[in-house]
Amino acid sequence: MTSEVKLPVRQQGDIRAYGILAWLLISLVWLGGCTRGASVVAAELTPTAPLVQATPTPTMTATATATLPPTATATPISLAARLPTPTPTPTATPWPTYAPTPDGLVRTLRVPILMYHYLSTPPADADIYRRDLSVAPELFAAHLDRLLAEGYTAVSLYSVIDALQRGTPLPDKPVVITFDDGYRDNYENAFPLLRARSMPATIFVVTDFIDEQRPEYLTWDMAREMLQAGISIESHGRNHFSLAGRDDDYLVWQALGSLETIEYELGVRPRFVSYPAGEYDQRTIDIFQSANYWAGATTVQGAMLNSAQPFELPRIRVRGDTTPDQLIRLLTLDW
Repeated sequence: MTSEVKLPVRQQGDIRAYGILAWLLISLVWLGGCTRGASVVAAELTPTAPLVQATPTPTMTATATATLPPTATATPISLAARLPTPTPTPTATPWPTYAPTPDGLVRTLRVPILMYHYLSTPPADADIYRRDLSVAPELFAAHLDRLLAEGYTAVSLYSVIDALQRGTPLPDKPVVITFDDGYRDNYENAFPLLRARSMPATIFVVTDFIDEQRPEYLTWDMAREMLQAGISIESHGRNHFSLAGRDDDYLVWQALGSLETIEYELGVRPRFVSYPAGEYDQRTIDIFQSANYWAGATTVQGAMLNSAQPFELPRIRVRGDTTPDQLIRLLTLDW
């Protein structure tokens, strides 16, 4: 007789649990082998191609500057070290750095420099100064036509100073056309007449007046348009105050302030100054020369230029009643 061994109920449950656990382990091993086999078969079917095509991650260029935590200390890096070295923009004409007589020669040239102001008909209630300084557009057109008929060639101040400094030839009958103050009628009335005749000119502007957007003066957009058409924009100071008898700080403020404003707005560095109201002294000349201006225009009547005195260029004032015949007479006087 076979005797049946009776285990306690707890032990019977343990055996059943162990059996279930063993069955689960065997199943997992079997499933792992199947999965591994499937992977091998797939790899053998396509030995060179991956199952999933990876998408390349685009390369990003950092544009932001990281901000350090308040407690971190960074080693300072200069701005120049972080920025690329700029490529200089070539200029159309390689003007030399200012020097009175770079070749050692002192030259005198006879070049009339005409001085205009307003280019419009003055209002009926205009004072004596406004009437005196105003040339009507029709009269200005007659001036230009008479200059051309008499064989004069309008040249820039840059050509004149280059001739004084280096002996660069000028036309037989050169003349320079300048405007003081930078009134808006220079753009509205003079500019079209000059452009139609391909004649260059120079406008000395008061930079603060343009910045303040005074309606009777040019805007920077007008100045930019004229510059592109061959009209030179130069300095007449910041605010049209006298430059005579001033201290160095004030003169530096005038010289560099107007220079930097013009350079910022127009992208060109002015090289000439017209002294407001014609008032200046030797200290004025010294400061503007040290700021690398090349020459200064005065209100002294004359046409003889001297390379030893480039900051005292004489000019010929054109008045509101100057006829074309009188203009030609002024150009031929023995100043």
